[in-house]
Amino acid sequence: MELSDLKGLGPARLNHLRAMGITSLRDLLFFFPVRYEDHIHSIPLDRAWEGDVLVEGTISEEPRISYFRGISRVSAVLKDQNQSLPVCWFNEPWMTHQISGGQAVALYGRIQVKNGRRTLLNPKLVSERRWNPVYRTVRGIPARFIQQLMREALGQLETCCPETLPQSFRQRYNLISRKDAIDAVHFPESREQILQAKRRLDFENALMYLMSVAEFRNQRPRGWPMNIPAEDPDLFWSKMPFMPTEAQKRVLQEIASDLRGDCAMSRLVQGDVGCGKTAIAFGAIWLVCRQGFQAAMMAPTEILARQHYENARPWMEKEGITCELLTGSVRAAQRRKILKELADGSCQVVFGTHALISEGVNYSHLGLVITDEQHRFGVRQRSALQEKSSGEQAQSAHVLVMSATPIPRTLALILYGDLDLSVVDELPAGRIPVKTRLVPAEKRSGMYAFLRKQIAEGRQAYVVCPLVEDSESLQDVKSAQTLFEELISGELRGLRVGKVYGTQKADEKNETLHQFAAGELDVLVATTVIEVGVNVPNATVIVIENAERYGLSQLHQLRGRVGRGSDESWCFLLSGAGQKLKILCETNDGFLVAQKDLEMRGPGDLMGTRQSGDAMLQLTGGGDVRLLDEVQACVRDLLSDPSRAGECRQIAELAHRYIQDRNLQVALN
Repeated sequence: MELSDLKGLGPARLNHLRAMGITSLRDLLFFFPVRYEDHIHSIPLDRAWEGDVLVEGTISEEPRISYFRGISRVSAVLKDQNQSLPVCWFNEPWMTHQISGGQAVALYGRIQVKNGRRTLLNPKLVSERRWNPVYRTVRGIPARFIQQLMREALGQLETCCPETLPQSFRQRYNLISRKDAIDAVHFPESREQILQAKRRLDFENALMYLMSVAEFRNQRPRGWPMNIPAEDPDLFWSKMPFMPTEAQKRVLQEIASDLRGDCAMSRLVQGDVGCGKTAIAFGAIWLVCRQGFQAAMMAPTEILARQHYENARPWMEKEGITCELLTGSVRAAQRRKILKELADGSCQVVFGTHALISEGVNYSHLGLVITDEQHRFGVRQRSALQEKSSGEQAQSAHVLVMSATPIPRTLALILYGDLDLSVVDELPAGRIPVKTRLVPAEKRSGMYAFLRKQIAEGRQAYVVCPLVEDSESLQDVKSAQTLFEELISGELRGLRVGKVYGTQKADEKNETLHQFAAGELDVLVATTVIEVGVNVPNATVIVIENAERYGLSQLHQLRGRVGRGSDESWCFLLSGAGQKLKILCETNDGFLVAQKDLEMRGPGDLMGTRQSGDAMLQLTGGGDVRLLDEVQACVRDLLSDPSRAGECRQIAELAHRYIQDRNLQVALN
């Protein structure tokens, strides 16, 4: 049976599915729900104060409809024995015909709390009490029709999705059959069924990924072995104007040990905001240059690449090390000069963006490749830079990957199972922790008065918004455009205020960031474009609007934009719902924040965003770290236990097909 044989799928809808990568029945069946709505368990209205809820009651009076700037709003009131709850639907005028006064209903929707008042926003009328699967939106195809397609496709499940794991293997690890798992993940009858289905699917995906990683790990290319004296790492630190932490010293020693080896280094250096990873990277560059090799450091944005270059150049030139900056904005004459110096070896270190891997860039003796904020690069971009080192030689450059996103160690070992891991788990002495406070709407004016006081004392501030422009469907979410206009005519009148956002023209964005870094702006209104690579020690305040819309780890990254100098710094979280945000008020430890984020969201959210060309581990979103630990132990047993050699070969063949079928690459750097 073909996808086109399903009822109601004409050419237009087939094209919409193809645009989502769904070209077969198997693809459709592996288009899993992103979440479930519990249409079974309702709660009393007096307990409905946060999140998505199912509530029951009676519509107390006839619904009313009103219009404002072309947007319709249907308003009603739901009552039960103890409470009443306002309900409203935006841009759903037909709801006036679906509900009426005195009607008993069950409604599923999100509670919004504003100025202490609750409203149930855009709820669904629930007629069938079940776990309702919610899929990613497919343009041109209604959500109900997707469910209809799934029910029909499940009839062909055994034909297009046969069992992959041996029965003995499933029994050993308590896994249900593939058929039962796929059936239950789409239309579960209970929470327990959802957990069993996700356990089976997550276990298999993690198993395929980690078996592939194990195979690739044994295929690391030969590197350039370097005769680095044992005292060189300490000699580097003695040249720095600060005392390194023990963690910094340990990690640079680990890098030096890798550089001495025959295999090309593949090491991830992970650490919290401000832990000194950049200094470690500069130390690795210094070690390599002393051995006569070149080094290249690639950053995802021009502002970050320039920042690294300007920080490194003064002391590198004192050490007799020549360095250059190569980005897309470098003028043609300067670019030709840099390319010539890279090719003949007279330029020893180059900092830059993806321009470092563009056509025409050749290196004389590239020994070290560093990628900063590695999650911003696809694997092909990182590999392209490494491959520029080899030419016709058998050796490849050593690879150092930097990540400022704290990830719990267990998860990092799995996500980057093909990399050696160094964790910089210590902050420099004397850093003043950023003070984090939750700010309710009624205290907004007082917060901005405090911000003005900081500006008057010569400091700077950020204001971060989740949206660039206003959205009809998210009327209570602040946008950078609107807030900028409000602030310059209101709370921040008379101050020098700039704005940056991701879709802004690159020249305009870079100019604004440079002005802020140079102290020519007092306040920067921005989206999350400032999450990484913006280092302004004079900034002491960051205000984050609608903080509940961000994950904890992202909020921690944004908070890291302040507290980079010697002055006391503040992070203000503006939000109506602050239960999860209290964690940020209690700790500045990024790894603890990431662990809490992991516990609340599950590793699926942390792993599920796939970079172009990457075979990042894909989970259904509901697994936990204990399962990932179990799969790691399973792979170790398969590879080391001679009695399981046959099983190991079978799983390895499956893993090989898993990678081939998806035309994926394991991220070796």
